[in-house]
Amino acid sequence: MAGVPGIPILDDKYMATMDMWPIEAKEFNRNYVFYENLKAGKFTTTKCKACGVVSFPPRVLCPECYSENLEYIELPKKGKVICFSEETKGVPLGFDAPLIHAFVEMEPSSPVRKVLTKIVNCAAGELKVGTEVQFVTFEVPAVPIDKGKQGIVMAERYFFAFEPVKK
Repeated sequence: MAGVPGIPILDDKYMATMDMWPIEAKEFNRNYVFYENLKAGKFTTTKCKACGVVSFPPRVLCPECYSENLEYIELPKKGKVICFSEETKGVPLGFDAPLIHAFVEMEPSSPVRKVLTKIVNCAAGELKVGTEVQFVTFEVPAVPIDKGKQGIVMAERYFFAFEPVKK
């Protein structure tokens, strides 16, 4: 298990308090289907079967009618940057510079209009308003989960970002 970069006393230690990624296992997260879909390369969210409201990020309860009768639907994988921030100095522990976040306006057919997301595979100064971006997934550090009689297992985890479309 990797330690915390730059802090030798924490080598080979799992620092739960410094873990910024969600625990995606079924045992700990009712939205585990979203993360399973990410692992399969699918960008999804929830749609209420009772009233039709689409919510992003995915929910376990409809914010409109409070129904738990939800289904997962796929979202478009492309959009355009409408605004962004870029950090090149003072990037938080666990992130590499540049750290870029953007509001992405999804394709017109999307039931979700805008997504706040991390932008990856993009050099500092390269991103511009209007840049076309596409959905990508990436692996995040595995987390130890106690499975009782099975012992402690390292659970794989994935998350999503967007990257500039290469032309």
